Order: sequence, then C-alpha cells, then structure tokens
Amino acid sequence: MPNTKTSNDEYNSELPPESVDSLASSLPESLSVQVDLPAAPARVMPADEVAVAIDEVAVNPGFVDSTEPTTTSIEVVTPPLRRSSYSAVPSSGTSSASPYDALLATDAAAAAQHSRRDRVRSEHVDIGSNSAYEQVAEQRRGDGPEDAGMLTSERLLEVNRRTRPAPKGGWNRFVYNATFHGVNLGDSAKVRAEQALTDRIAKQFNGGTRFVPILTRKGGVGKTTVTTLLGMALADAREDRIIAVDANPDRGTLSERVTKQTRATVRDVVTKAHTINGFTDFSSLVSRDDTRLDILASDTDPMLSEAFDENDYNVVADLAARFYSVVLTDCGTGIVHSVMRATLQRADSIVIVSGGSVDEARLASETLTWLEANGYGDLVRNAVVAINTATQGTNLVKLEEIESHFQSRVREIVRIPYDPQLAAGSVVNYADLKPLTRHSARTLAALVVEGLPSDRAL
Repeated sequence: MPNTKTSNDEYNSELPPESVDSLASSLPESLSVQVDLPAAPARVMPADEVAVAIDEVAVNPGFVDSTEPTTTSIEVVTPPLRRSSYSAVPSSGTSSASPYDALLATDAAAAAQHSRRDRVRSEHVDIGSNSAYEQVAEQRRGDGPEDAGMLTSERLLEVNRRTRPAPKGGWNRFVYNATFHGVNLGDSAKVRAEQALTDRIAKQFNGGTRFVPILTRKGGVGKTTVTTLLGMALADAREDRIIAVDANPDRGTLSERVTKQTRATVRDVVTKAHTINGFTDFSSLVSRDDTRLDILASDTDPMLSEAFDENDYNVVADLAARFYSVVLTDCGTGIVHSVMRATLQRADSIVIVSGGSVDEARLASETLTWLEANGYGDLVRNAVVAINTATQGTNLVKLEEIESHFQSRVREIVRIPYDPQLAAGSVVNYADLKPLTRHSARTLAALVVEGLPSDRAL
C-alpha cells in the first residue's frame, strides 16, 4: 500500500507553487460567521437603588420654554480706585482685574484711611491677648495726649504696706502708731467717704472762669451765710483760686464774715481797673480767709452801692476772670436790678437759698418761676437749692415737703443745719464749724462743681 501523507506541510510540498497561489487568490477577503447565543436574563434593580435613582430624561439644549423666566444679566459698577491705595490695582486702563479684585482693592483703600491709632484701640484688640489695664491704656492713648495732671500717685503707685498712706485718724491711726508703722490698716470707711467728697470738689476745669450766683428774692434767709460756706468749702478743697464778690446793691455784709485785711470795695476795683496789671495788684483789694477764699466787699455807703450797675459789675467780673477759676456772686435780695441781669448772663450754675418757713420757701420757688419766665430755664434745671434750717419757723414746717417741691424743679437740694457760729453773724472760722455744718458745706460745693462744665472754649 502506498505511503499517504496527510499533513499540510506534506500536502503543500507536493503541490506546485503555482497551484498554491491560485488557491489563495480564490479565497474571499473576509469571512463572517454568525453564532446564535441564548438570551441573557434581564437584571432587576433592587428596591434601595430604585429609591435613589435619577430618571433619565432627555433634554434638548436648543429648546427654551418661553413660559419660564430667563436669566438676566446686570452690570456691576465698582467705584474708582486710587492706585496708591492698593498695589494690586492694574496701572493700565484695561479691565484685566476681576470684580473680586476690585472689591478687595476697595476694602484695602478703606482700611488705609484708618490711622494706626484707630487700629490699636480696644475695640480692635483681642481680649485674650491684652489685659484690661492695657486696653484702658490704649483707649487713653486713642483719645489724645494726656496732661501732667493724669500722673497721680493713685495711678502710678502699687498699693502695699509701704506705699499706702498713713491712716488719718481713729483706731486705724492708733494701730499704725502703736506698731511703729508696721501695721497699716488704711483709712476707715468714713475717712474714705470724706476723701471721695474732696475729690468731687477738686474737679479740674479747662477753658475759662466759672461764675456761680447765689440769689433769692427774700432777705434774711442766710444767703450771705451760704455764700461764705460755699466759698470756704471750695477754697479749702481746691488748689486754684476762689473769690466771692459782694454785688449786693443794698449794703452787703459778705466782707464781715472774714477778717478784713483791706478797706477796698468793688468801687475801688472799678476805679483802679486800668492800673491792675497782675494778681498782686488785684489781691491788694480783697480779704483772704484761712481757707484761701478771697472776698471782695461791697460799698458801705448806700448811695454808692446803688450806683454799682451792670457796667461796673462787668468790669469787676472781667478782672476776676483773669485771676480766679470760680467766681461766686452774692446777688442781694433784688432780682430786677441791672447787676442781676449781668450776673445771670455770665452764670454757669446758680444756687437758690430758701429758709425753712412757708413764705421763705414760697418766695424761693417764685424766684425759680421768674427765672424760667425770663429765659433762664436751663439755669433753673441745673440749680441747687440750699435750705437754711436755722431760720425762724423751721421747726413748724415739714422740711420733707419743701424738699419734695424743689426736687421737681431743680437738680439737687442741700440742708444747711443750725450752727452757733453762723447764727452769730460775725467772722466765720471754717475749722471751728460743727462737723455736720462743714459736711453740708462740702456737699453743697461738690454738687455745685458737678453742675459746672468741665471744658469750655475761652
């Protein structure tokens, strides 16, 4: 049996090359075979996926519903910026900067207008980074430079056993001396209260002299006494100069409440006004008390007193304003004479004196009514009423009702108690007054000072 070759190589080797090429050219270029496979089962979406699935809705981007509102474009206009305020603003005239950059530049320009002093104030300081004392110091620096009077010992010295002042009296003073200054309990509550009252009286003023008239419509209620007490309390507690001018046109007695050191009067001040060049010249015409209160007397001749008019008072007031911080004016009993008008025109505050009787209280209230009717309503609302309880009839009336009446009209009311030294009508020694009388005078002084403006243009 002949040997038969079944492999392709053998088959190809037996065919001639021409036959192989002819067979290759007769085959198609591509051959497609279709295979039918069984259909795959459809996938069912779980319930949790169906709950959060987003429906696929075809959207035509070229379709616009005319019933729906469309988008509106607006133009954002930014304010003009200065190039020097913010370096990020382009120097060219092109609009390469975005609106956000323009807003940043606007904020930077506004911030550049604030000074460094404004930025270091307490409202811009983190509370956690600075103490309360440092924030107060920043506020003080922000309000402007301080004067030398702000450097007080209470502010600069740390209170301890060595720097605390020695007690002024009582048991605390005894303990301080008994322990050879080893135990310093400080001042008692009473002493501290008196010191606080002194501090109120010693309030500093800036910008000119303050004028305080003391007036009433009735004589004999203690107006001159109240003027003396008020002046002594002010002069004793304050470091500046205080003067009380007797402008009573009917023979005032203010100069009789202190030891006379001169016979000069307001008339001498008027006649010598052109020769008064300094405080030494003026002080030779006044009498000075132990509390350093200066008193300028009125004329003893009633005819000359009547001639003291508005122009004369203005001459005296102008000279007093050159040398004194506070000028008290004893206005007398009349309120319609020309001196009263000049006094009220200069007044920064007034003191109304009332007695403790019915008619004295009524006349004092009528004085307030007259002032309100003549355009001095502001002075009435800022007034202080001093009720002299040493007058006749005080024990027969209800002082609380008198005070209640005046509380509806004025700022404060003070009672002046009976004191034998004041009742004598002679020279008043401030140190010999009863403690209650001296305390009432100091309270009156503190209330008057609180009603005076602290700062005022010259």
